[in-house]
Amino acid sequence: MHSYGMTPPIDDMRMSVLRDFMVQSQIASRGISDPRVLEAMRRVPRHHFVPDELLIQAHEDHPLPIGHGQTISQPYIVAYMAEELGLRGHERVLEVGSGCGYMAAVLSLLVKDVYGIELEPTLHARSEVLIQALDYDNIHLRCGDGREGWPEKAPFDAILLSCAADEVPSALWEQLAEDGRMILPLGTPYGYQQLMVLTKRPEGRETRPLIPVAFVPLR
Repeated sequence: MHSYGMTPPIDDMRMSVLRDFMVQSQIASRGISDPRVLEAMRRVPRHHFVPDELLIQAHEDHPLPIGHGQTISQPYIVAYMAEELGLRGHERVLEVGSGCGYMAAVLSLLVKDVYGIELEPTLHARSEVLIQALDYDNIHLRCGDGREGWPEKAPFDAILLSCAADEVPSALWEQLAEDGRMILPLGTPYGYQQLMVLTKRPEGRETRPLIPVAFVPLR
C-alpha cells in the first residue's frame, strides 16, 4: 500500500532546485520550448503527487507507481503532451485518467479550467484532497468511466487521455469542440502504442502521429 502525506517536513527550496534541474536536463534539453509549459513544470510540486516511499525518485526520468496499477507519468511525457496541445490560456480541457492529479495540476497553469475523470475511487479521493490543499481552484474532478467523458461540461477545447485506448472513444470525440485537439496513446494494452494528436475539423478528422509511448490501458 502506498502512503501519502506522512513524511517529515520537506525542504521546499531543495525540491525547487530539483524541479529546475528536472526541467533543464529532462525536458528543455529534449526540445520542449514552450515557455509556459516549462514554467508550469517548474511550479507544480511534483513531489507532493508521488507516494511517500518514492519521494526520493519524484524528479527522476521515468513514471512511478501510485497504486491500483496506475502511474504518474514521466516528467518529459507530461510536458510533451501539454506542448503538443498548443494551449493558449483560454481553453477548457478534459483529462481522462487523472490519477494522482499531477497532469491536471500542470494543465491548470496553462488553461482556464481542467476537468479530470478517474475510475479508481481511492485515487480520485486522494487527488481531490491534494488538489484542494494546493489551492488549484480551476481543477474539477470526478470519479467515473472516462470513456463516457463529462457530457454536461462539454464541449471541450482539448481532451487528453493519460491512458491508452485501442480506438478513439466515440463519446469523447463528440465532446470535443470544433477545431479542438485530442491527444491520446493509441494501441494495445502493454503493447505497442503511438501517441497521436487528432484535430476536429468541419471536413473531418486530422490525424498526426507523434512518438511511441507506453501507458496503462483505458479501462
